[in-house]
Amino acid sequence: MNDADINTDAIDRSLLQRMATGDRAALATLYHSYHGRLCRFLSRLTRRADVIDEVINDCFWIAWQKAAEFRGDSRVSTWIMGIAYRCGLKALRQRGDEPVADDTLPEEHTPSTDPEEDRELRDWLGKGLDRLSADQRVVIELVYGVGHSLDDVAVIMQCPVGTVKARLFHARVKLRNVLPALAGSPPIYKEGVR
Repeated sequence: MNDADINTDAIDRSLLQRMATGDRAALATLYHSYHGRLCRFLSRLTRRADVIDEVINDCFWIAWQKAAEFRGDSRVSTWIMGIAYRCGLKALRQRGDEPVADDTLPEEHTPSTDPEEDRELRDWLGKGLDRLSADQRVVIELVYGVGHSLDDVAVIMQCPVGTVKARLFHARVKLRNVLPALAGSPPIYKEGVR
């Protein structure tokens, strides 16, 4: 963990302590701090914007109720992502995963020199990620999108680190084959063949 991560976690821990005493402003601050990351993360589970919004609200309702019970065994971000992941799985079991158009999803806007090129790249990567299983998409997002360690991902997904490594390996192999095919090129790598 670098210094920025340590500082962010210290701030998040302070917000959780304030939430435990009933401080709604601390809840609002934490909510706004995590909203974009959770939207992006949960979009790897479902494309339904209504489910994503509901899961984020459920996640923070649980965080509000359980703030005093946070033991500090992990970073606050790991704890919140774990709650969101479990809420997301529960919502999908209840409603099913029926993707909706990508243009209805909330997006994080990043400055770019060529918006059309960025859109094409996001679309291409999105199509590749759609070819992965939900667990593989989640692992890719947590490791590469959010920057969690494999140990953190194991805590979030409540599975062994070896399972996380296997999902990440298979996701990368599949992307190595799928992405070139989506761009009109032959696959680069076959699983088990070099």
